[in-house]
Amino acid sequence: MPLCIVVTRDVEMRYRGFLGSIMLEASPGVYVGPHLTKGVRERAWSVLEDWHASLQSGSIVMIWRDTSAPGGLQIKTLGEPPKDIIEHEGALLVRRPFRAT
Repeated sequence: MPLCIVVTRDVEMRYRGFLGSIMLEASPGVYVGPHLTKGVRERAWSVLEDWHASLQSGSIVMIWRDTSAPGGLQIKTLGEPPKDIIEHEGALLVRRPFRAT
């Protein structure tokens, strides 16, 4: 059961109540689940996706350990540009889509 971290920004209070019921709120908007199972993590993400789709406000980032992923981490985002974790010369980097201005 891997560690899971969720960071929220500018979301409604119901997100805090929901996440606080399954994870420890270590700091305002930062939730930690030291033993969150894959099933609980996926159901929680489904709820967050449904709520976010109806409101389209704020942002949410979920990060958890996945030994099969680059750097051993997976990341999901809502309300922010999608991000990928890549490993380059032993360092973990976050790759975001390029937007020409």
